[in-house]
Amino acid sequence: MVQYTIEKISKIVDGKVYGNRQTIIKDILTDSRNFIFTKETLFFAICGERHNGHNFISDLFNKNIRNFVIEKKYAFDLLKKKYDANFIIVDNSMEAIQKLSAYHRKLFDIPIVGITGSNGKTIVKEWIFQLIKNKANIIRNPKSYNSQIGVPLSVFLLVNNSKLGIFEAGISQKNEMQKLQKIIKPTIGIFTNIGEAHQENFNNYIEKITEKLKLFKNSKLLVYNKNNTVLSKEILKFSTKNKIKLFSWSATCKNADIKIIKIIIKTNYTKINIEYQETYFSIKIPFTDKASIENSMHTLAFIIHFFSIDYAKKLNFENLVPISMRLEFKKGINNCLIINDSYNSDFSSLKIALDLMLQQNYKSNIVVLSDILQSGKTPELLYSEIAKMINKSNLSKFIAIGKEIGRHKKMFKVKSYFYNRTEDFIKILYNHNFNNDVILIKGSRKFKFEKITRSLQLQSHRTVLEINFEAIINNLNFFRSLLKTEVKIMIMVKAFSYGSGSFEIAKLLEHHRVSYFGVAYADEGVVLRKAGIITPIMVMNPDFASFNKIIKYNLEPEIYSFELLENFNKVLISSGIQKAYIHIKLDTGMKRLGFSINDTDKLILKLRKYRNIQIKSIFSHLVASDDKKHDKFTQKQIKKFTKFCNEIQSNINYKFIRHILNSSGIERWHTAQFDMVRLGIGLYGIGSENQNKLMNISTLKTKISQIRKVKKNTTLGYSRKWKVTKNSRIATIPIGYADGLNRLLSNGVGRVLINNKFAPIVGNICMDMCMIDISEIDANEGDDVIIFGDKYSITKLADLLNTIPYEILTGISQRVKRIYLH
Repeated sequence: MVQYTIEKISKIVDGKVYGNRQTIIKDILTDSRNFIFTKETLFFAICGERHNGHNFISDLFNKNIRNFVIEKKYAFDLLKKKYDANFIIVDNSMEAIQKLSAYHRKLFDIPIVGITGSNGKTIVKEWIFQLIKNKANIIRNPKSYNSQIGVPLSVFLLVNNSKLGIFEAGISQKNEMQKLQKIIKPTIGIFTNIGEAHQENFNNYIEKITEKLKLFKNSKLLVYNKNNTVLSKEILKFSTKNKIKLFSWSATCKNADIKIIKIIIKTNYTKINIEYQETYFSIKIPFTDKASIENSMHTLAFIIHFFSIDYAKKLNFENLVPISMRLEFKKGINNCLIINDSYNSDFSSLKIALDLMLQQNYKSNIVVLSDILQSGKTPELLYSEIAKMINKSNLSKFIAIGKEIGRHKKMFKVKSYFYNRTEDFIKILYNHNFNNDVILIKGSRKFKFEKITRSLQLQSHRTVLEINFEAIINNLNFFRSLLKTEVKIMIMVKAFSYGSGSFEIAKLLEHHRVSYFGVAYADEGVVLRKAGIITPIMVMNPDFASFNKIIKYNLEPEIYSFELLENFNKVLISSGIQKAYIHIKLDTGMKRLGFSINDTDKLILKLRKYRNIQIKSIFSHLVASDDKKHDKFTQKQIKKFTKFCNEIQSNINYKFIRHILNSSGIERWHTAQFDMVRLGIGLYGIGSENQNKLMNISTLKTKISQIRKVKKNTTLGYSRKWKVTKNSRIATIPIGYADGLNRLLSNGVGRVLINNKFAPIVGNICMDMCMIDISEIDANEGDDVIIFGDKYSITKLADLLNTIPYEILTGISQRVKRIYLH
């Protein structure tokens, strides 16, 4: 392993050292929320648009981090605190980590593959790894670490016995790729494709292609698909100028190096007939979509050129597995939380998964881990490093499956259990008495850990609502980008987080440091507190009966009337509470709840009288912040609100938070951000005028239970409401109105998506199931059925029902299992 000291790193990054220059550094860190690190870890305090790593140095010091890279402008304040720690002071921390990683890259004279493009980067990288991992010790980006921070962290993973590096690079705007090129310095390039991603930051496709091509400035070879005329033309110009050899494949161009002769798509696989240098052969992949065909051809082209045609022909492309770039969160038996990463057990992703598990703040953490295959390290080194990580992870139990990890059981100091086979563990699984645990399941594919997941997850029917955590954070960051730096965010998690799951969403958002949560009723706040949420929580619909719960669980009530204010004060006095926070609701036009502007003087008198009550915030609701035709009314609301807040503020001797903007208000009324905003439905990717910048967070899906052939003129379902007009194939799917599928979608009104084609709902929707016509679709029992998702939005479904997406989301039954993808 390459040895670094504080002194050596300071010279590389042009920094100045305060502390022990000879301290050894083995790992680098940029996220203060991580739980897994060692005393040899160096933290880079990076400043972003919405965060500042210097603000978390005190927290990290308390976690025993002792090595920091900080920027000059923050050095004086930090050094005067006299931390017993080592500091490297630099001009720019982001540039510093990139300089260190670029230096590290220069130490390795090995082939390095750089991959870029709009889509498919991670899949091509992982498929290359799947197919050739037995050939060499390969280092690659964990998951999709392809950003300005992710790439330096990935390249720093290179070690002395590394034989090949595969690194993907992603950009979102101009002048980013040259920075990544200096770090990766690929000798071989793969350009996957060009598409719409981040197009808003480029003038045209050619500008985006030109920017991405900068990754390959000093490469010797570039692999690409010659089918795309615009892309091919730019690659040809670039390669000629930079003297790069090209290696292409195509289904249409006769002068491509690899030519696709024929593509045969079957139900469960695709066969691709290929010609290369007058050699004819075929590969079979277990996918049928166009993207997978393209990704497999990039993978094949690289392997043919890097190794040989003979080696490529021996590889079993049919065993390629889908790449899950997200971990699944599932509700488990006995109130457990299952984190499913059961097809992935490489060493670099173990740290990521452990960190994610520890972020859940459960009292009991359990890891189930298999042998790690093809790591490129000796078993002794590999399992000593794993044991070090496991031993520091505050686990209540460690379960290891596999003969190799079992041979090193003495290295593991936590309470541990070892089994040779997955079946051995499953036989006695329930003897472990799993209860209120978070369980990380992480295993190589050959160990079939999906059997463990099935045994531990809460059983339910086949209809599920998938929640994409990555999309939630994307949406959060979009709305944050619209705010002034000092403005706080309250996230509305009422109504089971709009049907998405309350404490699961709250835990994620607490990790991303939102300022407040808002719930409708006290019971919702209690659920969050019992789940370990410590962020302040406002209760929007309190009543007298709920005040004791509000006090007990440190919740903060909305107060919208004098009666409520007086009753809350009485409960505080009887409970002996000296101080409690409230949120004053002002009615500026909704005419629903709230004090009137005319109540100002009386309210001031009451607040002066009730000395145990302190205002935490004053807020109001905008009636039509999304509708331009009501802008004058909105302006009047804001003016009323400002006047009321000023009057209250001038009569009390402490500051309070002001907030009036909801999701659409954040987008349209920048001058009314005040001190905080409330983000609700916008977080869930719905109802935005910037819809192209938001991601859909939820997919309601089920599976085909049964298919039957029905003759012409046959009636279907209750009341014989539907008659088929021709011989048809009718599928039954296990979702009905008890799950939240509205009966108004019956009899041809609604439709679902199967294999990218729409199938109408026929007959009356039943309580637990319904029927769909798949006569024009190649579908089988067990195929996925999308009710709404990325390709068929919930907004379109709401339009069919003449309602709003909120109603559909909040109406999805609790019996529909929520699966969280991270």
